[in-house]
Amino acid sequence: MKPSIARLAAVVLTTASLAVSLVACTSADRADPTTLTVGFVVDPSWAQIPVADKGGYFAKHNVTVKVVNFPTGVEALQAVAAGQIDVATAADVPTSAVLTRSPSLRVVGDGSRWVGSRIVARRSAGITTVADLAGKSIGTPIGTSAAYFASSVLAAQKMDAKLVQVAPSAMVTAATQSNVDAVSIFQPYQAQVVQALGADAVELDGGTYKQHSLYLASKDTIAAKSAALSGFFAALKEANEPLKTLSDPAVAAVAAATQLDPALLRKVLAQFDFTFQSSPELAVKLGELGAWAKTQGKIPAETALPDYATLIDTSAA
Repeated sequence: MKPSIARLAAVVLTTASLAVSLVACTSADRADPTTLTVGFVVDPSWAQIPVADKGGYFAKHNVTVKVVNFPTGVEALQAVAAGQIDVATAADVPTSAVLTRSPSLRVVGDGSRWVGSRIVARRSAGITTVADLAGKSIGTPIGTSAAYFASSVLAAQKMDAKLVQVAPSAMVTAATQSNVDAVSIFQPYQAQVVQALGADAVELDGGTYKQHSLYLASKDTIAAKSAALSGFFAALKEANEPLKTLSDPAVAAVAAATQLDPALLRKVLAQFDFTFQSSPELAVKLGELGAWAKTQGKIPAETALPDYATLIDTSAA
């Protein structure tokens, strides 16, 4: 059954409450070298986390993992930068920005790649092709990977459209209530919008963006909890196999974590490459995204971009 808007709102409110209580609930955990508090963006991009959790893989690899949900990587990155959590999940776009103002953070893992970004438009708005987006409004969380994808599509077509700030939790409402003509949003919200619009949905490609789904931690966490990080990533790698085969227990675990219908989720998960990588390509991409973030005002124009290669430490992964 498709999750209702009210149910999604409840998930977001729960997320906010958890985030507020982080400092109080993790003080002892922060001192425990065998425990990691992980900020999980509720998105299939990091599906290894619920699969490893439900499958008992964390215990198998001698690490206690406490998962806290976040609606976007921006919020998760704020929490890890403030020392409220040990590990954050975030896409490459917000990561490129946070590394310019939080130099103690490191990318500790590149857990999956996703090439399924689409702009989801309404036929009833007169949109059937990418060219029809000219002059239209596109709802997206500004400064995120979804906004970057929309911008890259428009740039490739050399046309203008209006990007409108819409929070992920409000995306289904914005699309179905005709508040915007189209949306650009990451999973699971992209799939939810398509499902909610039904026959009115038009999925538009037009870019070559490959989203890197990253894990970040501070230098202090890397030094103090190296064994726990190694166990954490060993568990996530073990979770890759049931995700690749889309086993029933794996799909059920991700469905419970993301509130996505299992049948729909199988289609979504098939879009991901769930393997851990360590490639020079990532540093180059972060540089490109950092330059784009400057044009969006997410990084001050006068800020010198770092050598992103020096901020990647995947030794534990």
